[in-house]
Amino acid sequence: MHTTANCQRNPLVSVGERSSQWHRLEYKRSCVRRSESLVYSKMPRYLCILAYIACFFSVTRVLGATYSLSDNVLGNGFYDAFKWETIDDPTHGRVKYVDQGTSRSQNLTYASGDTFILRTDFKTYLNNGEPGRQSVRIISKRTYTTHVAVFDVRHMPQGCGTWPAIWETAEGNWPYSGEVDIVEGVNDQAPNAASLHTGPGCSMPPAGRDQTGTNGQLDCNALVNGNTGCGVTLSERNSYGPSFNNNGGGWYALERNNNFIKVWFWPRNSGSVPSDVRNGAQRINTDGWGTPAAHFPNTQCNIAQHFDAHSIIINLTLCGDWAGNVYEQSGCPSSCVDYVNNNPSGFRDAYFDFAAMRVYQ
Repeated sequence: MHTTANCQRNPLVSVGERSSQWHRLEYKRSCVRRSESLVYSKMPRYLCILAYIACFFSVTRVLGATYSLSDNVLGNGFYDAFKWETIDDPTHGRVKYVDQGTSRSQNLTYASGDTFILRTDFKTYLNNGEPGRQSVRIISKRTYTTHVAVFDVRHMPQGCGTWPAIWETAEGNWPYSGEVDIVEGVNDQAPNAASLHTGPGCSMPPAGRDQTGTNGQLDCNALVNGNTGCGVTLSERNSYGPSFNNNGGGWYALERNNNFIKVWFWPRNSGSVPSDVRNGAQRINTDGWGTPAAHFPNTQCNIAQHFDAHSIIINLTLCGDWAGNVYEQSGCPSSCVDYVNNNPSGFRDAYFDFAAMRVYQ
């Protein structure tokens, strides 16, 4: 969808990254000039015509940071688009992931119109010897390489001990198949952080990244630095937790191709939300989306090599390797496991409310 043009490229136009409109016009003019020169050569006329056609389509590809809607998931559509995973939590959280039938009967998932709710149980007291609090982890049936995913989220889980995530990875061979965290945080600690996790050999440059967020670790290797990965902390406090919810949520978007991975965030009341994002358009153009919150270029990371075809995962765990380990620093009461066991009402607001998930390819 974003392949290099077939004509000899103008040196003003860089491979992969979206160039400015002036550069694009220069490239278009050079492409046309080269095609026109064929008209005055001794080349057969039909080959000249083919050259014009090739020029037109190659220019269209360069101009087109455009994608077409392939999956429009709303309400009950989540039940068809995702599988329910009943695995033991790989992050060792105090949860028990339930199947779709149980999630529906216990109202841990609920769908109506353009609303899909995914939550944890908030009624049951637990004993130490019992399984964890019932919760939900879903994984998309389809996998994606080059794509844009847009999440229209009204509410995300909040509360002490919570660890919600919207992310992408491949089933099996982690971390060598790559992971992209779009939304992830713990214990209501804003702002959001977007991160990559890979095997060895993928890192990010310390400077020159066109983004509004702040770099964290630069080595994406999940096997070092306590699996921190290479992250970017967003600049907006209302990108996560109670501040996100009090503002009516917002939109998150991921763009992935072999040249970069980008993450955007727009608060619900922002005047900068692109119209194609706000309206759920059939076609989108990421060129008009402004500077992303996080930008992960391929300059020191072969994205095609480190990231396989990914599924989209949405889950809510409690405590575990991250939320549990930093629980005391978060100003939350008791210990994380004790709080989860003995305070079911503390998880009344621990839910996702999705207005839509749209994937473009």
